[in-house]
Amino acid sequence: MKTKNAVLLFTAAFIWGTAFVAQSVGMEYLGPFGFNGIRNFVGSLALLPCIFLLNKINRRSEAVEQNEQQRDRKVLWIGGICCGLCLFVASTLQQIGMQYTSVGKCGFITAFYIVLVPVFGIFLKKKVGWKVWMAVALAVVGLYFLCITDGFSLGKGDIYIFLCAVVYTMHILVIDHFAPKTDNVKMSCIQFMVVGVLSVPFMLILETVTFDAVIKTAGPILYAGVMSSGVAYTVQIIGQKGMNPAVASLILSLESSISVLSGWVLLGQTLTAREGIGCVLMFVAIILAQIPTKNTERKCIDNCVEI
Repeated sequence: MKTKNAVLLFTAAFIWGTAFVAQSVGMEYLGPFGFNGIRNFVGSLALLPCIFLLNKINRRSEAVEQNEQQRDRKVLWIGGICCGLCLFVASTLQQIGMQYTSVGKCGFITAFYIVLVPVFGIFLKKKVGWKVWMAVALAVVGLYFLCITDGFSLGKGDIYIFLCAVVYTMHILVIDHFAPKTDNVKMSCIQFMVVGVLSVPFMLILETVTFDAVIKTAGPILYAGVMSSGVAYTVQIIGQKGMNPAVASLILSLESSISVLSGWVLLGQTLTAREGIGCVLMFVAIILAQIPTKNTERKCIDNCVEI
């Protein structure tokens, strides 16, 4: 694993973990489609200046053939639309599910994608080393201690969140497929715009969005849009480039631990001994996934991103 990729993915997990505060406050005034739609429009717009500057810096040579440019543009739009569709479904299911289940269950079930990613990857002919599987097992136990504080039962909200985890798994694998083939920042911008556009009709039909409600949630929307959407998802795309998606999902799952820590720092919530054990197990899982393996296993892991 490249250190730069790991740092980028951890940055994304940190932003998402702290964004739970903004997401919670925003849902007090806006519905799931309204909040997700506006935040993703903000995230898409926030990337436009970045794209403009990168185009100036990395201007293509005039010698590049026209058909190659058209091919790159086609892959970019296909990738952006596919990522946007997955992100729209996953984020919507999560927002709806949070209304019917506890935060602890939501965090645990959503992070179940760390198990689903390598399982889904098997069907796409991706091989995963035994240390990654051991790290996955540790992470699952850690997430259980971290998030589940009462008796586990399956309700309406739990089903929504589980479906969310399934779609997030698809989102990670779609990024793994398209990230090495196109401009990551532009693809991220397109996926946010797709989520925003898809959210608008549902927002208008199912919810009532007022100007006053938008003003009251301006802070959470800006943080969730610029940082959680515009920055974190883009950093995820860049960080996942050339990395084993199973390992990437383990690092991204740290958002559960970070959300608990951010609640302690920002909201004065204290960590129980059980939650502390969960955080420790999560970090041990990440460290285990990064321990060098034998050359044969390392070659398998480094090459498994090819679909």
